[in-house]
Amino acid sequence: MPLRLGTRGSRLALAQAEMACRALAQQGVEVETVIIRTKGDDVTGVPLHEIGGQGVFVRALDDAIFAGEIDAAVHSMKDIPAQRPRGVTTIAVLPRESPADFLALSTGMADVRVVGTSSTRRRAQILRHDPAVEVKVLRGNVDTRVRRLLAGDYHAIVLAEAGMKRLGITLRGFRLPPERFVPTANQGAVAVVCRDDPSLLITLSGLDHTPTRRDVAIERAVMEAVGGGCATPMGIYCRKGRLIAEILAPDGSRTERLERDVKTAADAREQGELLRDRARDLIAMAPGAMAPTAGDA
Repeated sequence: MPLRLGTRGSRLALAQAEMACRALAQQGVEVETVIIRTKGDDVTGVPLHEIGGQGVFVRALDDAIFAGEIDAAVHSMKDIPAQRPRGVTTIAVLPRESPADFLALSTGMADVRVVGTSSTRRRAQILRHDPAVEVKVLRGNVDTRVRRLLAGDYHAIVLAEAGMKRLGITLRGFRLPPERFVPTANQGAVAVVCRDDPSLLITLSGLDHTPTRRDVAIERAVMEAVGGGCATPMGIYCRKGRLIAEILAPDGSRTERLERDVKTAADAREQGELLRDRARDLIAMAPGAMAPTAGDA
């Protein structure tokens, strides 16, 4: 009986699932792909934080695992919430693609006045760079957002460079350096989640890429220590133990930032707590946010 691997139905999600399928096939594992619809796919007219954040893409697949409809699921790791239900495990993290954002243009850079994104982090970073720009909400999958750009609805939009590469999309524009436009935690990484079944854990563990898991674990430790919410404008990026993390005011007018060499998730957690304490007022500014208390972790 083939292993049933769940995924969302977007072109990008299917491309990422195919990455896992190819890796499993190389190990002699037969795989069947099962498409699961999520609330995040069905409700596209509002910002993600208003319908439950990035976790809306994950919960439907978790439910399918618990219901026995699928054995495992493939996710963009940045979509996986910090708090996870018992009974599921992130068993593997595939080799990371570019963590950076890409600014795609429909006009010359000097003429950019309207930028599309639904991310509060990207909005704050864009406004920090140029407060005169108007940032308008843009939801939908990558193909939808590209169509809106090419139709002239926006002068520029921000996309994850990894997604563009996985879909073979080439657009006019340029990569935003992750040291300046710090990406969201785990951007560019793909995770495989499964129920806590010993045979599944053994089968899927061979997909894990240790250097990527180490970096994304540090990023997640910072994210969990900071707390806040999915609407907090926060960037966290680690490469080979070099951590950059920042929290911004929603309008980009202020930033709290740290850069450190970090060896373990415990060290990263300490840095996250430090950043949280320095940025309490910024966290409290996020849409619908409640400032974390000293006991939050």
